[in-house]
Amino acid sequence: MEHIHDSDGSSSSSHQSLKSTAKWATSLENLLEDPEGVKRFREFLKKEFSEENVLFWLACEDFKKMQDKKQMQEKAKEIYVTFLSSKASSQVNVEGQSRLNEKILEEPHPLMFQKLQDQIFNLMKYDSYSRFLKSDLFLKHKRTEEEEEDPPDAQTAAKRASRIYNT
Repeated sequence: MEHIHDSDGSSSSSHQSLKSTAKWATSLENLLEDPEGVKRFREFLKKEFSEENVLFWLACEDFKKMQDKKQMQEKAKEIYVTFLSSKASSQVNVEGQSRLNEKILEEPHPLMFQKLQDQIFNLMKYDSYSRFLKSDLFLKHKRTEEEEEDPPDAQTAAKRASRIYNT
């Protein structure tokens, strides 16, 4: 399921002006647009036992991009069975999930999960996302990034410069 999100952004991301952790910290949208961010967020949610939220969100994103009706039917059923049915293995906690009956799966349309997806997005945004930004997992990644950004020689040059100006 994962390969879809790993666009080849990994190699070019190091040249972006904003460090990825800085970008992730600006909004949940930015975090979810970055395959590496999604990976870290999933690790964090796994520890919180709420990984199904981001998996559901990602599945809905994939679903909205589908054109082929047969594929849409299969994916809709998969989303329903995995996340929404009362027997779902990774059930997400959304209001109105019971109203999504199996009939609607026969006639899928790209936005059929949108309301539920928005609910889960807000749940993540106001709940797990803010905890993620305070988590060791995020902070460790941020430190690693900062260490990679500052080669030791650049640091000493900066220190030397500051010493000159501070005297």
